[in-house]
Amino acid sequence: MLTTLPILDLSLLDQGELAANQFREQLRRATHEVGFFYLIGHGISTEKILSLFEESKAFFNLPLEEKLKLEMIHSPQFRGYTRTGREYTQGKIDWREQIDIGPEQPVSNHPNQANYLRLEGPNLWPARLPHFKEIFLSWQKQCMQIGLKLMRSWALALGSPENIFDSAFQENPYPLIKLVKYPGQKNQGQGVGAHKDPGVLTLLMIEPDKGGLQVQYQDKWIDVKPLTDAFVVNIGELMEYATNGYLKATMHRVVSPQEGETRLSIPFFFNPRLDATFPTLKLPDELAQEASGITQDPQNIITGTCGENVLKARLRAHPDVAAKFHADILPKTKPVGHSAY
Repeated sequence: MLTTLPILDLSLLDQGELAANQFREQLRRATHEVGFFYLIGHGISTEKILSLFEESKAFFNLPLEEKLKLEMIHSPQFRGYTRTGREYTQGKIDWREQIDIGPEQPVSNHPNQANYLRLEGPNLWPARLPHFKEIFLSWQKQCMQIGLKLMRSWALALGSPENIFDSAFQENPYPLIKLVKYPGQKNQGQGVGAHKDPGVLTLLMIEPDKGGLQVQYQDKWIDVKPLTDAFVVNIGELMEYATNGYLKATMHRVVSPQEGETRLSIPFFFNPRLDATFPTLKLPDELAQEASGITQDPQNIITGTCGENVLKARLRAHPDVAAKFHADILPKTKPVGHSAY
Protein backbone atom coordinates (compact mmCIF):
# COMPACT_ATOMS: atom_id res chain seq x y z
CA MET A 1 0.00 0.00 0.00
CA LEU A 2 1.39 3.39 -1.02
CA THR A 3 2.14 5.63 1.99
CA THR A 4 4.45 8.25 0.44
CA LEU A 5 5.24 9.64 -2.99
CA PRO A 6 7.99 8.25 -5.26
CA ILE A 7 11.26 10.25 -5.29
CA LEU A 8 12.79 10.96 -8.72
CA ASP A 9 16.26 12.46 -9.33
CA LEU A 10 16.37 14.78 -12.35
CA SER A 11 20.18 14.76 -12.36
CA LEU A 12 20.07 11.18 -13.69
CA LEU A 13 19.38 12.72 -17.11
CA ASP A 14 22.96 14.06 -17.12
CA GLN A 15 24.67 10.83 -16.02
CA GLY A 16 24.69 8.83 -19.23
CA GLU A 17 22.05 7.02 -21.25
CA LEU A 18 21.60 4.14 -18.81
CA ALA A 19 20.81 6.52 -15.93
CA ALA A 20 18.63 8.69 -18.19
CA ASN A 21 16.56 5.66 -19.22
CA GLN A 22 16.20 4.73 -15.56
CA PHE A 23 14.78 8.20 -14.83
CA ARG A 24 12.35 8.01 -17.74
CA GLU A 25 11.06 4.64 -16.63
CA GLN A 26 10.59 5.92 -13.07
CA LEU A 27 8.79 8.99 -14.43
CA ARG A 28 6.43 6.90 -16.56
CA ARG A 29 5.62 4.53 -13.73
CA ALA A 30 5.11 7.25 -11.09
CA THR A 31 2.75 9.30 -13.21
CA HIS A 32 0.82 6.28 -14.47
CA GLU A 33 0.33 4.80 -11.02
CA VAL A 34 0.13 7.87 -8.74
CA GLY A 35 0.23 11.09 -10.76
CA PHE A 36 2.47 12.73 -8.13
CA PHE A 37 6.15 12.49 -7.19
CA TYR A 38 8.98 14.33 -5.44
CA LEU A 39 11.64 15.78 -7.75
CA ILE A 40 15.20 16.21 -6.47
CA GLY A 41 18.43 16.86 -8.38
CA HIS A 42 16.97 19.89 -10.15
CA GLY A 43 20.01 22.10 -9.51
CA ILE A 44 18.28 24.94 -7.65
CA SER A 45 20.08 25.91 -4.46
CA THR A 46 18.66 25.93 -0.95
CA GLU A 47 19.49 29.63 -0.74
CA LYS A 48 17.41 30.39 -3.84
CA ILE A 49 14.43 28.46 -2.50
CA LEU A 50 14.61 30.12 0.92
CA SER A 51 14.82 33.56 -0.75
CA LEU A 52 11.53 32.83 -2.54
CA PHE A 53 9.79 32.15 0.75
CA GLU A 54 11.32 35.24 2.34
CA GLU A 55 9.99 37.40 -0.49
CA SER A 56 6.62 35.67 -0.19
CA LYS A 57 6.52 36.46 3.53
CA ALA A 58 7.41 40.06 2.77
CA PHE A 59 4.46 40.28 0.42
CA PHE A 60 1.94 38.77 2.81
CA ASN A 61 3.25 41.02 5.60
CA LEU A 62 2.42 44.16 3.61
CA PRO A 63 -0.42 46.28 5.02
CA LEU A 64 -3.79 45.13 3.73
CA GLU A 65 -4.36 48.42 1.93
CA GLU A 66 -1.18 47.83 -0.09
CA LYS A 67 -2.23 44.31 -1.06
CA LEU A 68 -5.70 45.51 -2.01
CA LYS A 69 -4.16 47.87 -4.58
CA LEU A 70 -3.28 44.65 -6.42
CA GLU A 71 -6.58 42.89 -5.84
CA MET A 72 -7.61 40.56 -8.67
CA ILE A 73 -10.95 42.33 -9.07
CA HIS A 74 -8.94 45.01 -10.92
CA SER A 75 -7.58 42.51 -13.47
CA PRO A 76 -9.62 41.06 -16.34
CA GLN A 77 -6.71 38.61 -16.78
CA PHE A 78 -7.16 37.10 -13.28
CA ARG A 79 -3.80 38.41 -12.04
CA GLY A 80 -3.04 39.84 -8.62
CA TYR A 81 -4.07 39.44 -4.99
CA THR A 82 -6.95 37.39 -3.58
CA ARG A 83 -8.08 37.86 0.01
CA THR A 84 -8.81 34.89 2.22
CA GLY A 85 -12.26 33.54 1.44
CA ARG A 86 -12.53 34.96 -2.09
CA GLU A 87 -11.63 31.84 -4.10
CA TYR A 88 -13.75 28.73 -4.56
CA THR A 89 -13.25 25.04 -5.27
CA GLN A 90 -16.23 22.76 -5.82
CA GLY A 91 -18.41 25.75 -4.96
CA LYS A 92 -16.94 26.01 -1.44
CA ILE A 93 -14.68 28.71 -0.03
CA ASP A 94 -10.93 28.08 0.06
CA TRP A 95 -9.25 29.42 3.20
CA ARG A 96 -6.09 31.01 1.80
CA GLU A 97 -4.77 34.30 0.49
CA GLN A 98 -2.57 34.50 -2.58
CA ILE A 99 -1.17 36.45 -5.48
CA ASP A 100 -1.24 35.16 -9.06
CA ILE A 101 1.63 35.94 -11.45
CA GLY A 102 1.49 35.02 -15.12
CA PRO A 103 3.65 35.85 -18.12
CA GLU A 104 4.13 39.56 -18.76
CA GLN A 105 2.08 40.15 -21.92
CA PRO A 106 0.24 42.90 -23.74
CA VAL A 107 -3.54 42.72 -23.63
CA SER A 108 -4.86 40.65 -26.49
CA ASN A 109 -7.65 42.46 -28.35
CA HIS A 110 -7.75 40.93 -31.81
CA PRO A 111 -11.21 40.95 -33.44
CA ASN A 112 -13.09 37.66 -33.21
CA GLN A 113 -10.45 36.17 -30.92
CA ALA A 114 -11.11 33.05 -28.86
CA ASN A 115 -12.47 33.81 -25.40
CA TYR A 116 -9.44 32.32 -23.65
CA LEU A 117 -7.16 34.99 -25.15
CA ARG A 118 -8.76 37.38 -22.66
CA LEU A 119 -6.31 35.84 -20.18
CA GLU A 120 -3.34 37.52 -21.88
CA GLY A 121 -2.17 40.72 -20.19
CA PRO A 122 0.03 42.31 -17.53
CA ASN A 123 0.67 41.37 -13.91
CA LEU A 124 0.03 43.55 -10.88
CA TRP A 125 3.28 44.15 -8.97
CA PRO A 126 3.76 45.41 -5.38
CA ALA A 127 5.45 48.82 -5.48
CA ARG A 128 6.85 48.41 -1.95
CA LEU A 129 8.87 45.34 -2.91
CA PRO A 130 11.34 46.53 -5.58
CA HIS A 131 12.89 43.10 -6.24
CA PHE A 132 9.63 41.11 -6.26
CA LYS A 133 9.11 41.23 -10.02
CA GLU A 134 12.70 40.26 -10.85
CA ILE A 135 12.71 37.38 -8.35
CA PHE A 136 9.55 35.73 -9.57
CA LEU A 137 10.08 36.26 -13.30
CA SER A 138 13.49 34.60 -12.77
CA TRP A 139 11.74 31.73 -10.95
CA GLN A 140 9.31 31.46 -13.84
CA LYS A 141 12.22 31.04 -16.26
CA GLN A 142 13.95 28.38 -14.13
CA CYS A 143 10.77 26.35 -13.73
CA MET A 144 10.06 26.52 -17.46
CA GLN A 145 13.43 24.90 -18.14
CA ILE A 146 12.71 22.09 -15.68
CA GLY A 147 9.26 21.59 -17.15
CA LEU A 148 10.67 21.24 -20.67
CA LYS A 149 13.18 18.63 -19.49
CA LEU A 150 10.35 16.64 -17.96
CA MET A 151 8.24 16.88 -21.11
CA ARG A 152 11.05 15.53 -23.27
CA SER A 153 11.60 12.69 -20.81
CA TRP A 154 7.88 11.84 -20.85
CA ALA A 155 7.85 11.85 -24.65
CA LEU A 156 10.64 9.28 -24.85
CA ALA A 157 9.21 7.22 -21.98
CA LEU A 158 5.87 7.01 -23.81
CA GLY A 159 7.35 5.95 -27.14
CA SER A 160 7.23 9.30 -28.98
CA PRO A 161 9.89 11.60 -30.46
CA GLU A 162 11.65 13.66 -27.78
CA ASN A 163 10.49 16.98 -29.27
CA ILE A 164 6.81 16.12 -29.80
CA PHE A 165 5.64 18.62 -27.15
CA ASP A 166 8.17 21.38 -27.93
CA SER A 167 6.14 23.46 -30.40
CA ALA A 168 3.28 23.90 -27.91
CA PHE A 169 5.63 25.79 -25.58
CA GLN A 170 7.32 28.02 -28.15
CA GLU A 171 6.78 31.76 -28.63
CA ASN A 172 4.22 32.59 -25.96
CA PRO A 173 3.64 29.92 -23.27
CA TYR A 174 1.28 30.58 -20.37
CA PRO A 175 2.96 29.62 -17.07
CA LEU A 176 1.33 30.70 -13.83
CA ILE A 177 2.89 31.19 -10.39
CA LYS A 178 0.90 31.45 -7.19
CA LEU A 179 2.24 32.59 -3.83
CA VAL A 180 -0.13 31.09 -1.29
CA LYS A 181 -0.55 31.62 2.45
CA TYR A 182 -2.84 29.27 4.37
CA PRO A 183 -3.95 30.71 7.74
CA GLY A 184 -4.75 28.29 10.54
CA GLN A 185 -8.32 27.24 11.28
CA LYS A 186 -9.70 25.84 14.51
CA ASN A 187 -11.28 22.89 12.73
CA GLN A 188 -8.44 22.55 10.15
CA GLY A 189 -10.95 22.75 7.32
CA GLN A 190 -10.63 23.37 3.58
CA GLY A 191 -7.44 25.23 2.72
CA VAL A 192 -8.13 24.42 -0.91
CA GLY A 193 -10.72 21.85 -1.92
CA ALA A 194 -10.17 18.62 -3.82
CA HIS A 195 -9.40 19.34 -7.46
CA LYS A 196 -7.33 18.47 -10.52
CA ASP A 197 -5.01 20.96 -12.20
CA PRO A 198 -6.19 21.96 -15.68
CA GLY A 199 -2.78 22.39 -17.34
CA VAL A 200 0.19 20.14 -18.10
CA LEU A 201 2.14 19.80 -14.86
CA THR A 202 2.69 21.58 -11.57
CA LEU A 203 6.01 22.18 -9.80
CA LEU A 204 5.24 22.91 -6.16
CA MET A 205 7.57 24.22 -3.47
CA ILE A 206 6.29 23.88 0.10
CA GLU A 207 7.59 25.86 3.06
CA PRO A 208 10.00 23.64 5.05
CA ASP A 209 8.38 21.37 7.64
CA LYS A 210 4.80 22.27 6.65
CA GLY A 211 2.27 19.52 5.93
CA GLY A 212 -1.33 19.77 4.77
CA LEU A 213 -1.16 18.59 1.16
CA GLN A 214 -3.08 15.39 0.54
CA VAL A 215 -3.17 13.28 -2.65
CA GLN A 216 -5.93 10.86 -3.54
CA TYR A 217 -4.67 7.34 -4.24
CA GLN A 218 -7.31 4.72 -4.97
CA ASP A 219 -9.89 5.32 -2.20
CA LYS A 220 -7.57 6.95 0.35
CA TRP A 221 -5.91 10.31 0.96
CA ILE A 222 -2.10 10.24 1.35
CA ASP A 223 -0.42 12.95 3.45
CA VAL A 224 2.44 14.56 1.50
CA LYS A 225 5.19 15.65 3.85
CA PRO A 226 7.59 18.29 2.52
CA LEU A 227 10.98 16.96 1.43
CA THR A 228 13.82 19.47 1.82
CA ASP A 229 14.49 21.39 -1.43
CA ALA A 230 12.33 18.99 -3.46
CA PHE A 231 9.52 19.91 -5.80
CA VAL A 232 6.25 18.07 -5.44
CA VAL A 233 5.23 17.43 -9.05
CA ASN A 234 1.85 16.43 -10.41
CA ILE A 235 0.35 16.12 -13.85
CA GLY A 236 -2.68 18.06 -15.04
CA GLU A 237 -5.58 17.39 -17.34
CA LEU A 238 -3.64 18.09 -20.55
CA MET A 239 -1.33 15.13 -19.89
CA GLU A 240 -4.40 12.97 -19.35
CA TYR A 241 -5.69 14.22 -22.70
CA ALA A 242 -2.37 13.61 -24.47
CA THR A 243 -2.19 9.98 -23.30
CA ASN A 244 -5.89 9.01 -23.52
CA GLY A 245 -5.92 8.54 -19.78
CA TYR A 246 -2.75 6.44 -19.48
CA LEU A 247 -1.53 9.27 -17.28
CA LYS A 248 -4.31 10.54 -15.01
CA ALA A 249 -4.66 13.98 -13.47
CA THR A 250 -4.91 13.24 -9.76
CA MET A 251 -7.26 14.80 -7.21
CA HIS A 252 -5.51 16.64 -4.39
CA ARG A 253 -6.37 19.10 -1.63
CA VAL A 254 -4.85 21.11 1.22
CA VAL A 255 -6.04 20.92 4.81
CA SER A 256 -5.60 24.16 6.77
CA PRO A 257 -2.89 24.39 9.44
CA GLN A 258 -3.81 24.35 13.08
CA GLU A 259 -5.16 27.57 14.59
CA GLY A 260 -2.34 30.03 15.20
CA GLU A 261 -0.08 28.57 12.49
CA THR A 262 0.39 29.39 8.80
CA ARG A 263 1.65 27.53 5.73
CA LEU A 264 3.27 28.98 2.60
CA SER A 265 3.51 27.29 -0.76
CA ILE A 266 4.63 28.34 -4.25
CA PRO A 267 3.04 26.32 -7.06
CA PHE A 268 4.25 26.82 -10.63
CA PHE A 269 1.78 25.73 -13.30
CA PHE A 270 3.61 24.75 -16.49
CA ASN A 271 1.40 25.43 -19.49
CA PRO A 272 1.82 25.81 -23.26
CA ARG A 273 0.47 28.67 -25.36
CA LEU A 274 -3.18 29.35 -24.72
CA ASP A 275 -4.03 28.57 -28.35
CA ALA A 276 -1.87 25.44 -28.52
CA THR A 277 -3.63 22.21 -29.40
CA PHE A 278 -1.82 19.69 -27.27
CA PRO A 279 -0.61 16.61 -29.18
CA THR A 280 -2.12 13.19 -28.59
CA LEU A 281 0.48 10.44 -28.39
CA LYS A 282 0.44 7.11 -30.18
CA LEU A 283 1.36 4.89 -27.27
CA PRO A 284 3.13 1.54 -27.63
CA ASP A 285 0.60 -1.30 -27.62
CA GLU A 286 1.49 -2.48 -24.10
CA LEU A 287 0.84 1.03 -22.74
CA ALA A 288 -2.21 1.74 -24.88
CA GLN A 289 -3.88 -1.33 -23.38
CA GLU A 290 -3.67 0.36 -19.96
CA ALA A 291 -5.06 3.72 -21.14
CA SER A 292 -8.50 4.06 -19.59
CA GLY A 293 -9.64 7.05 -21.64
CA ILE A 294 -10.10 10.70 -20.70
CA THR A 295 -12.22 11.35 -17.61
CA GLN A 296 -15.82 11.95 -18.67
CA ASP A 297 -17.35 14.60 -16.42
CA PRO A 298 -20.06 16.82 -17.96
CA GLN A 299 -19.25 19.51 -15.37
CA ASN A 300 -15.55 19.50 -16.26
CA ILE A 301 -14.89 18.82 -19.95
CA ILE A 302 -11.20 18.19 -20.70
CA THR A 303 -10.11 19.49 -24.10
CA GLY A 304 -6.73 19.59 -25.80
CA THR A 305 -6.62 23.38 -25.98
CA CYS A 306 -4.76 24.91 -23.04
CA GLY A 307 -6.72 28.15 -23.02
CA GLU A 308 -10.09 26.41 -22.80
CA ASN A 309 -9.00 24.38 -19.78
CA VAL A 310 -7.44 27.35 -17.99
CA LEU A 311 -10.33 29.76 -18.67
CA LYS A 312 -12.99 27.37 -17.32
CA ALA A 313 -10.94 26.97 -14.13
CA ARG A 314 -10.45 30.72 -13.67
CA LEU A 315 -14.11 31.51 -14.17
CA ARG A 316 -15.09 28.96 -11.53
CA ALA A 317 -12.43 29.84 -9.00
CA HIS A 318 -12.96 33.63 -9.09
CA PRO A 319 -16.67 34.33 -9.64
CA ASP A 320 -16.34 38.01 -8.70
CA VAL A 321 -13.78 38.67 -11.45
CA ALA A 322 -15.79 36.53 -13.87
CA ALA A 323 -18.99 38.49 -13.19
CA LYS A 324 -17.27 41.88 -13.51
CA PHE A 325 -15.34 41.28 -16.74
CA HIS A 326 -16.67 38.12 -18.39
CA ALA A 327 -20.42 37.94 -17.74
CA ASP A 328 -21.04 37.56 -21.47
CA ILE A 329 -19.33 34.14 -21.58
CA LEU A 330 -20.50 32.68 -18.27
CA PRO A 331 -22.70 29.57 -18.45
CA LYS A 332 -26.36 30.10 -17.61
CA THR A 333 -26.18 27.52 -14.83
CA LYS A 334 -23.42 27.66 -12.25
CA PRO A 335 -20.92 24.82 -12.83
CA VAL A 336 -19.47 22.81 -9.97
CA GLY A 337 -16.30 21.37 -11.50
CA HIS A 338 -13.16 19.81 -10.17
CA SER A 339 -10.52 22.25 -11.38
CA ALA A 340 -9.11 25.04 -9.27
CA TYR A 341 -6.49 27.56 -10.35
